[in-house]
Amino acid sequence: MENLDAARLQMAFTLIFHIIFACIGMVMPFFMVVSHYKWLKTKDQVYLTLTKAWQKGVAIFFVTGAVSGTALSFELGLLWPEFMKHAGPIIGMPFSLEGAAFFVEAIALGFYLYGWNKLPEKFHWFTGIIIGLSGVASGILVVAANGWMNSPSGFDYIDGQFLNIDPVKAMLNPAWFTQALHMTLAAFTATGFAVAGIHAYQVYKGRKVALHTKAFKIALTFGAVAAILQPVSGDISAKDIAERQPVKLAAMEAHYNTENGAPLYIGGIVDAETQEVKYKIAIPGMLSFLAFGDFDAEVKGLNDFPEDERPNVPIVHYAFQTMVGIGGVLMLAGLLYFISLRKKKWFKSNKYWLLFVFLAPLGFIALEAGWIVTEVGRQPWIIHKIMRTKDAVTPMPGIVFSFYTYIVVYLTLSVAVTWLMIRQIKVLNAEK
Repeated sequence: MENLDAARLQMAFTLIFHIIFACIGMVMPFFMVVSHYKWLKTKDQVYLTLTKAWQKGVAIFFVTGAVSGTALSFELGLLWPEFMKHAGPIIGMPFSLEGAAFFVEAIALGFYLYGWNKLPEKFHWFTGIIIGLSGVASGILVVAANGWMNSPSGFDYIDGQFLNIDPVKAMLNPAWFTQALHMTLAAFTATGFAVAGIHAYQVYKGRKVALHTKAFKIALTFGAVAAILQPVSGDISAKDIAERQPVKLAAMEAHYNTENGAPLYIGGIVDAETQEVKYKIAIPGMLSFLAFGDFDAEVKGLNDFPEDERPNVPIVHYAFQTMVGIGGVLMLAGLLYFISLRKKKWFKSNKYWLLFVFLAPLGFIALEAGWIVTEVGRQPWIIHKIMRTKDAVTPMPGIVFSFYTYIVVYLTLSVAVTWLMIRQIKVLNAEK
């Protein structure tokens, strides 16, 4: 395996794992503080039990997120030294602020975990809010750095040199808001449906129905609201990509030829040799409208760009279709959930609970697909239109062994987290 392939696979593999830990760590504190608030208001013992159960989950994912995130920070320097040499001074600010947010989160988590019956009730509850807000801030700051890679700004690139650096402008690059909004909503959608699905399964099995029903409602309320809002952020992101990265938009839809009134493809199998998409459903003019607000607008095709500047079209297209398809399903499921709050008899049906059990993993599948679109769609650039990925990789040999080591470490971490979470659920169900 070539160094470049090994480095890209290692980065992709670790990001795929870390993003799950990170998103759960960002979102679960909000479930916890809502349950805690309900305990303070009602003194219902079920909410207290649920809050203390969720705080253990928050602690577990905080630790695993910290470990996997630290490994990623080392990878940036070890795998992509040429990138860090130039990008470090430019986008160091969001990483530094992310570190500060992480420390605030750690301190607040300490207060929350050990503050029961020691701190004033309202202050104790407020430390939980700080955990959630600082976690979301960490995620947004990291996404801002990724946004800079898609939309580099805050410097002048002259004769191969990065000059006149403005770290604030780099952090607040043109892509940061759309990516941060889309990613934050995706995190709430994925985590909300995943946690709700776990509790739906417990209800389906008849275990502590009152507790798990309350947990299900809290988690899914967050997930459903985010899923319903996600198409709005997706539309904003698509329009932004159409302006800044037209080749990525063309790859997402597998459009090879420039045309006015470009159709939107739903599904389909990409044939890269014949440059066509077979078995798709085409909606005339819809891509032009979604991208530019005009059914007759021109959408550039892949053939308008040099072949060595195009991403892997099938991977980007299939990932995009997966993300959008699942997003649509979860949006409908979110609407169904809000309808079910009025039709309470649905909560007595096993089919209702099974539906949300099956939906549980879909949010994270869509989230992973979205990251594939973002990262693979930018290729061959590590810094869009400035530095190619192949020019940033380390010249040191043997990266493939590092890749295999990381696989073992992350799989071990995943097994440990899974075992801990199953154990926590069993302990919760066993409590009287």
